[in-house]
Amino acid sequence: MHGSSRHGSPRPVAKGGPSPAAGPADAQHLSALLEPVVSARGMDLETVRITAVGRRRLLRVVVDADGGVSLDDITLISRALSDELDASGGMGEAPYTLEVTSPGVDRPLTEPRHWRRAAGRLVRATLAPRSASRTENPGRSATIEGRVLAAGPTGVLLEVAGEQREFGYAELGPGKILLEFTRAVSGADGGRSDGH
Repeated sequence: MHGSSRHGSPRPVAKGGPSPAAGPADAQHLSALLEPVVSARGMDLETVRITAVGRRRLLRVVVDADGGVSLDDITLISRALSDELDASGGMGEAPYTLEVTSPGVDRPLTEPRHWRRAAGRLVRATLAPRSASRTENPGRSATIEGRVLAAGPTGVLLEVAGEQREFGYAELGPGKILLEFTRAVSGADGGRSDGH
C-alpha cells in the first residue's frame, strides 16, 4: 500500500538544517525528524530514502505496525508526515514528492519485530557458519526453511520438517518470506470438491 503527496516549495530550511541536495545525511536527519511522528501513531519507521526524479526529489517512507498497515493508516500518516516536513522545512526549498508505503513480502526479516510479524508464514534464512555446522553440509552456506511459530526479543521458533527448532537471531541471516500458493482440491470424479 502506498500514498503520496506532492509538494511545491516547503518552508525554507532553518540555518544549519539539511541542504536541498539529497544524500545519506539527509535520510538520517529525516529519519530522526519523522520517527516520533510515526511512533506517536503506533507504527514503526522502517526506512527513509531520498532519490532524484528529474528536478524533483522523491522521499519514500516505509512504515509498518503489528497487524499490518491499512490504506486509511497510510493516508493519515502521510498527512502527519507532510505537516511535519512543511513545519520543519526538513526537505528544503526544492520541490519533492512524499510517498508513504508499507513493506512488501520481499522485505528481509532483519529485526525481531519483522520475525514477530511473520508469525504463521513460511520463511527461509541463511544460517551463520556456526549454525550451518549442525547441518549436513558443514563449511557451506546452509539455509533453513520453516514456518515461524513465535518470535521473541532474542530468537525465533520455527517449525522445520515437522519439528520445532529454536534459533537465536545471531544464528540467522536475513529471513525471507516465501510465497505459498494453494490448489483447489478436486473430487475423485475430477470435479470440484463442492460437487459442481
